[in-house]
Amino acid sequence: MKEERRKTSSTEDTAIPSQFSLFGLLLLFQAVFTERRVLGCVHAVRVAGVNITSQAHLVRGTLGGEALLSVSYTSTSSDQPVIKWQLKRDKQQPITVVQSIGTSVIGNLRPEYRNRIVVFENGTLLLHNLQLSDEGAYEVEISITDDAFTAERNINLTVDVPVSRPYVQMIASSVLELSELFTLHCSHVDGTKPTYGWLKGGKVLTNDSRLLLSHDQKYLTIARVLMSDDDVYGCTVDNPISSMRSVPVKLTVYRRSSLYIILTTGGIFLLITLVTVCACWKPSKK
Repeated sequence: MKEERRKTSSTEDTAIPSQFSLFGLLLLFQAVFTERRVLGCVHAVRVAGVNITSQAHLVRGTLGGEALLSVSYTSTSSDQPVIKWQLKRDKQQPITVVQSIGTSVIGNLRPEYRNRIVVFENGTLLLHNLQLSDEGAYEVEISITDDAFTAERNINLTVDVPVSRPYVQMIASSVLELSELFTLHCSHVDGTKPTYGWLKGGKVLTNDSRLLLSHDQKYLTIARVLMSDDDVYGCTVDNPISSMRSVPVKLTVYRRSSLYIILTTGGIFLLITLVTVCACWKPSKK
């Protein structure tokens, strides 16, 4: 009996480790299979995915100049990318600027873009001889295959004309103290999107109770001239690509004499008196 129990116990001891060994092998096989599936999925995403980066989201260009819409992309595929640039404006259908496989343009370019466009291997677009109509939001799409994920990036382009030197216009170069509403006007000939400003004695002017700037700041009005307004004035014109300052002009303020002020005040009082007397006087019936 003792020998039979020993044999039974020995058989059970050897069966348990074998079961555990089999279970461990199953777990190991499942882990390896899962890891291979995960790695395969990751590898597929890397092949299909495209990532685009750009150095700037806003590019400022000059009429007749050049604009470089710089981008670059990364992908694990060795195939040439399909690159598509579009111009988008508010309330208008997107315009296809160029479409290429690598640097080889697909199809014919629109007439307004012929001989003005270069596409680089990294997706960058170069525009020559900029026109005002080139301004807008540019979107680039880059894909490796037709069924792959397409990456996009937007770059805004502005096109401007540099401003010319402004000049100050005024009715006269001198004015009497206490004069009302003396106006200076800032003008310029060339330049897009101008922004105006004023200087007094070389310092920037802002609105106050007497020195009033128009809404577009093209006009400076002195509500009541004081001796402190005797100074040098100038105006500035800026736009996104340039800035210019006018030649300064001198405004001379002459002081009114005390006798002149008394006579003027007395004359006004006398005029009011005469008007009142005339209004109240009635002729006699005789």
